[in-house]
Amino acid sequence: MDHDSAPQEITRLVGREVYSNNGVFLGEVEDLRLDLDTEEVTGMALHELNRELFDSEALTARGVIVPYRWVQSVGDIVIVNDLVERIQDAKGGEEETATA
Repeated sequence: MDHDSAPQEITRLVGREVYSNNGVFLGEVEDLRLDLDTEEVTGMALHELNRELFDSEALTARGVIVPYRWVQSVGDIVIVNDLVERIQDAKGGEEETATA
């Protein structure tokens, strides 16, 4: 992430598609989780989930929250690091995404 770039409104992220760095569609940004004390985005709430990737979450929850520290790039779309691998690993153990 380029922390030296000019600040933009965080609402511009809402509606953007989110992909892994391997090109796998994850979902669409519905909302953002903020830490008001530090004035930082801490997570992205995704909906319109990739049903193949989030099979049980897509059926039982409104979406998932992806930690913002996983974000690699923001432009016309949002790119996150290793998410597909993290989710697949988590299915066998502790999961780091949270259902919304």
